[in-house]
Amino acid sequence: MGSFISWMQEKKSPVFIVATANDVSQLPPEMLRKGRFDELFFVDLPNVTEREAIWKIQIGKYGRNAKDFDTVQLARASEGLTGSEIEAVFVEALYQSFDAGNEPTDLTIASVLTELVPLSKLMAEQISGLRNWAKGRARLATSAPVERVGRKMVV
Repeated sequence: MGSFISWMQEKKSPVFIVATANDVSQLPPEMLRKGRFDELFFVDLPNVTEREAIWKIQIGKYGRNAKDFDTVQLARASEGLTGSEIEAVFVEALYQSFDAGNEPTDLTIASVLTELVPLSKLMAEQISGLRNWAKGRARLATSAPVERVGRKMVV
């Protein structure tokens, strides 16, 4: 760690460094002080807009057409899921459908969703702690989704 910090301080060429940490509380303070990194970002669980995009990507990744699914409703039903959990749900729906001799549907996916206990529930206290830590210390990687309700904008 010391060598990396020294290199960051003394480097002569411009370098773009990106680092990630699942538990920022485990990082030494010298890594977090201003000047080491230009900015600290907090990446939260995906919001509804991001989840809809993830559903479309995962459905397409497995050779299916996202237009055959209600990705808006899937995004709403998958609140609290990570991108990898959304992928796991779709893969499980594929397995169940293959076993039944048909293609996955929104109903198949909904069935799998009801059985899943997401990381956001298993680790709720830790995730809440990370969110609290990030307030005032890190910039949010995404902004709150804006939804249209009639003529009003809701954040």
